[in-house]
Amino acid sequence: MPAVQTTDPTRSRLKVTVTRRLPEAVETRMSELFDVSLNADDHKMSRDELCAAMRVSDVLVPTVTDHIDAAMLAQAGEKLKLIANYGAGVDHIDVHSARQRGVLVSNTPGVVTEDTADMALALILAVTRRIPEGLAEMQAGRWQGWSPTAHLGGRLGGRRLGILGMGRIGQAVARRANVFGMQVHYHNRRRLRPEVEAELQATWWESLDQMLARMDIISVNAPHTPSTFHLLNARRLKLLKPSAVVINTSRGEVIDENALTRMLRAGEIAGAGLDVFEHGHEINPRLRELPNVVLLPHMGSATVEGRVEMGEKVLINIKTFADGHRPPDLVVPSML
Repeated sequence: MPAVQTTDPTRSRLKVTVTRRLPEAVETRMSELFDVSLNADDHKMSRDELCAAMRVSDVLVPTVTDHIDAAMLAQAGEKLKLIANYGAGVDHIDVHSARQRGVLVSNTPGVVTEDTADMALALILAVTRRIPEGLAEMQAGRWQGWSPTAHLGGRLGGRRLGILGMGRIGQAVARRANVFGMQVHYHNRRRLRPEVEAELQATWWESLDQMLARMDIISVNAPHTPSTFHLLNARRLKLLKPSAVVINTSRGEVIDENALTRMLRAGEIAGAGLDVFEHGHEINPRLRELPNVVLLPHMGSATVEGRVEMGEKVLINIKTFADGHRPPDLVVPSML
């Protein structure tokens, strides 16, 4: 592992470039501690802008909207020694190439666990209880009064929830599902310890295919890695029951979005709640037309508390690095 390096000791403060607007309290504290360049208008920085920033900065603070590949890192200046990512996921950063060039990468794990789990349950409720349809009817002034057969959804209690990815967020989703009386199942790269399984009342499936065929709701909580890309591909999606619902608050690339759209349109899957998409903000337009699909603009971590805590972790990682120590949230290739 490359040694932790700081910049020229004659420099009083690290040069830090932040690629997007962060909460005011975070930006203010960053400005107090470091020589900071902020993104005042919050525009998504272009590839050329990111390369220019990496040529003049000691530390880059990117977000999920910034894709940093090997070619860009090859253009980075000798000063760049730390990429302090604002977010837990680092699939938008070529961590291997960064480490080969002596650039450390840190992230902000664990901060938005509860917020993202809340959103997963919100999407489950929204889809199964048809909340957006009712909201649209009320806002359009079309409601004609209560009817015994109108807006019929489904009860959560007793439904089988299959969690794909049982890390921090997956376990937080499981705890919430238990409160709603759902039966929790999961598929994970590694089985949980028996005491954790018992606490979560969760059933492990070694075979993802077998789990998918038996679930009423699938919640995707797996990170995007080469091994999880299109993990829910067309073949696996066809294993789902026609009454099943798919929820994704993790990474859009885990699901084959075109295959999911085709099956939703054909009625082969009952519904979906998506907070992330395979191609970022470029959403398949056919998804927007479907009444059984709830689409959100990547809101899973969008709480004031969560975003401030993410910023605080970034600050700690940079300050620890500036003091000549290993950042506490260092990402190493073996973790990916």
